[in-house]
Amino acid sequence: MELHEIRYFLAVCKTLNFTRAADMCNVSQPALTRAIQKMEAELGGLLFSRERANTHLTELGRLMLPHLEEVLASTQAAKESASRFLRLESAHLRLGVMCTIGPMRFVGFLNRFRTDHPGVELTLTESVPSRLSEALLQGEIDVALMANPDGFDERLRAEPLYTERFMVACSVGHPFARRNAVTMRDLDGQIYLQRINCEFRDVLRESCEANGARIDRSYRSEREEWIQSMVAAGMGVCFIPEYSATHPGLVLRQVTEPEVTREVCLVTVAGRRWSTPLAVFVQAVRRYRWPERAETMRAAWLAAATATADEPSEPAAAPTGA
Repeated sequence: MELHEIRYFLAVCKTLNFTRAADMCNVSQPALTRAIQKMEAELGGLLFSRERANTHLTELGRLMLPHLEEVLASTQAAKESASRFLRLESAHLRLGVMCTIGPMRFVGFLNRFRTDHPGVELTLTESVPSRLSEALLQGEIDVALMANPDGFDERLRAEPLYTERFMVACSVGHPFARRNAVTMRDLDGQIYLQRINCEFRDVLRESCEANGARIDRSYRSEREEWIQSMVAAGMGVCFIPEYSATHPGLVLRQVTEPEVTREVCLVTVAGRRWSTPLAVFVQAVRRYRWPERAETMRAAWLAAATATADEPSEPAAAPTGA
């Protein structure tokens, strides 16, 4: 049976008159009668008993009434949910973010997007490019922010957002901290702390080897904050994207001879139709003016983090009673 037939049935239940029910539904009385007869044929019995001045529900009609009321109510609720979604009043967007992208690069954009579109709920999933690519293709996320030195699957569409240099991170007391830049050759003999999830780790390793730099790998971790803390403590150095450093004790120096960069892209599935929230998100990303000075961004990020950490907590309440 179809939704308009259910509406006709419920209108007759309300009015107990086929002519008034037809007027209520803005159809002719014969059209309404045919729809009811079609329902009765499908269900295998009469829904209404029609007498001269006494139309009433049959036993089968009374049995069907709550079920069909529920169907119509659920349909109307679904339409309202869809309407709110399209109006961005209650929309959900799943965003994948490469785990080596530092938060300070995106908090400004995410805050702006939330202000402009408060009805869009963002769920962030953090992972490596290969897993994010698979999640996109499987429909588990809607869009991803990531870089890949080997390019992306042909089924994906990558739109460049910005280029980011790789830096050498060291502690305040390290000799590199007194330089303006560090060459690949300068890394020879350095104790190196490896960020396992760095998608450019093979590129960086090959660049070191090509320039005669032998590095001593002493520790590997998937945890970006652990590696940064250990570098700040003077346990070694590491390569890090210029916008990814968040630890206040890190000193960053540009890598030269050669310079290594990565291109962070907005990635979606090629040919897949965008939902309204995704289209709005992509448009916002394209329009956003990404800050260019990593040093300024990092200083602002650390200042905000320090201010939050230094906020006094509420004093404990004095004990009462004896």
